[in-house]
Amino acid sequence: MASTAIPASSPSDRHWEWQYLDLMRRIWEHGDERVDRTGVGTRSVLGAQIRFDLAGGAMPLLTTKRVYWKTATREFLWFLTGDTNIRELCRQGVQIWTDWPLDHYRKTSGENLSLEDFSARIVADEAFAARWGELGPVYGKQWTDWPVYEPAGDGLYRKREHGVNQVAEVVQSLRTNPGSRRHIVEGWNVAELGQMALPPCHKTYQFHVGGNRLNCALYQRSCDVALGLPFNLWGAALFTRMLAQQCDLEPGELVWFGGDTHLYLNHADLVEAQLARTPEGGASMAILRRPESMFGYRIEDFEVRDYEPQKHIAAPVAV
Repeated sequence: MASTAIPASSPSDRHWEWQYLDLMRRIWEHGDERVDRTGVGTRSVLGAQIRFDLAGGAMPLLTTKRVYWKTATREFLWFLTGDTNIRELCRQGVQIWTDWPLDHYRKTSGENLSLEDFSARIVADEAFAARWGELGPVYGKQWTDWPVYEPAGDGLYRKREHGVNQVAEVVQSLRTNPGSRRHIVEGWNVAELGQMALPPCHKTYQFHVGGNRLNCALYQRSCDVALGLPFNLWGAALFTRMLAQQCDLEPGELVWFGGDTHLYLNHADLVEAQLARTPEGGASMAILRRPESMFGYRIEDFEVRDYEPQKHIAAPVAV
């Protein structure tokens, strides 16, 4: 496929989003073509970085296509509840996680329900949701209830009723020991990966206090650049802003690191369309209320301003 020429930009006027577009071009033109878990195939590189300054309310929302930030925010708030069933997401019209349970349902039952009908049934039927909507111990479970096992005698161990709430512990450590190098939220629980519908992609968040600024480094072991990364950048920036508010700090720099960073081969139309566009403008976000804790935020607490993206580009999800 012919590569798409992109207008050159000088360092002085370089929009942050060129980092994203340059990464997309690098993968598409020079990435290794590989057979992947989904069977769709990818072009992939190992190791990538994007940096973004969150000062002044700035948020890393792409301008070369629309990013549905409310959907991404609803997903992030759902993580913080520790829920692992898609029912509440479906109730809000968020279908980010529906493809995996739906694929399992179709293969197991032989019934070829549409996504819309499956989601509606998940919402309407509690028993059906309990049977088919469970994702296993994915992000929120690990973030807020990492399992702990205690000696039970005779060489046996029992699972403690309440595990470790990593998010709450990070809030506490940021408040009481800001210079610590242990402000980490981890999703990669090796013992429970096999129980998850999808192991965590954005797996390790580390927070760093410099002066009065809260910085965040996110390591992502697997990254779908076309569909996933715009949401992942938003989520990490949102996480940082919420923590900063709770800990009386100013949002600092977001540093994103990609491990296996890839584009799916069936995203050719999206890649061509997006690489032909030029980023312009920016977006900011205000948090309109300070809840009592990290777990008290609602979707109405977030207001995005000055976001005028170019039109949405659709692409299929690889399950």
